[in-house]
Amino acid sequence: MAENNAVNVAVVGATGAVGEKIIEILENRNLPINELKLLSSSRSAGKKITFNNQELTVEEAKPESFDNVNIALFSAGGSISKKLAPEAVKRGAVVVDNTSAYRMDENVPLVVPEVNESDIQSHNGIIANPNCSTIQMVATLKPLQEAFGLSRVIVSTYQAVSGAGNEANKELEEQTRQFLNNEEMTAELLPVKGDEKHFPIAFNALPQIDVFQENGYTFEEMKMINESKKILHAQDLPVAATCVRLPLFTSHAESVYIDVEKNGLKIEDLWNVLKKADGVTLQDDPATQTYPTPLSASNKSDVFVGRVRKDLDNDKGFHLWVVSDNLVKGAALNTIQIAERLIENKWL
Repeated sequence: MAENNAVNVAVVGATGAVGEKIIEILENRNLPINELKLLSSSRSAGKKITFNNQELTVEEAKPESFDNVNIALFSAGGSISKKLAPEAVKRGAVVVDNTSAYRMDENVPLVVPEVNESDIQSHNGIIANPNCSTIQMVATLKPLQEAFGLSRVIVSTYQAVSGAGNEANKELEEQTRQFLNNEEMTAELLPVKGDEKHFPIAFNALPQIDVFQENGYTFEEMKMINESKKILHAQDLPVAATCVRLPLFTSHAESVYIDVEKNGLKIEDLWNVLKKADGVTLQDDPATQTYPTPLSASNKSDVFVGRVRKDLDNDKGFHLWVVSDNLVKGAALNTIQIAERLIENKWL
């Protein structure tokens, strides 16, 4: 990209799990950065972070921090986004927000660039980055939706603890040590930090991610349901989700069941579509035990799909296994790709 395209970028939440990953990925992308500003809470202000061999000091995020900023990448929690994103927009920045604060706002595009890039154009200063588990599912479903139609989606997730932040990773490490030493495991974070009860995640599975809603689904499950419909432009598509936390450090896995609209499809028909899908890698050969796993997907950019099977009782039903790094494509990379599309298409 030409030098005159260079932009001033701010990363809000620079010391968190996603913020750290955004900075790491920015070093290896072609985003034309003139100046990078790292912002955080007052607690983390003053910390030094190296970017492209230059030592940068993290500053406290305030409204005036966004003066002369062109693109602000937010990943510091919904309350911070609600408070500071409008301030950034007021000062001329376009915000790409990684929290759930604006995702279901009808005036805010919710974007996975490989799926609905053109929605970026309708932004009014804020673009929402979807939930990590939603991103990998819709990246897989969109090409299938275009080729064969979709009439139903049912997903069960197997999600890594890093989705709950760096603290959750540390708690998993500590609980693992306690368990192996025959000590009582201490749990203070999961399933939800603010809830009354906490359960160990080490050697366990927790069928709760985020708080329960009145309908019995968790907020994470409702995010997947509502966000998928918005991104796929399919408000009438039946979507059901069950979200489970497993003792994994990185990468979410999902078992996805779909009903397609077209009759008489074979597994090979789905394979052929997925092989050509942007940002998707097919890894599917039962004869050689070839399929994606959370470890094999870790630190990689793509969404990986395997175990494609036709339902035994429904001619239009198919099962898929979808895996992706929740901090890379599920958060940081998708955020940066939105910023790249803003510049490339002159949509700032």
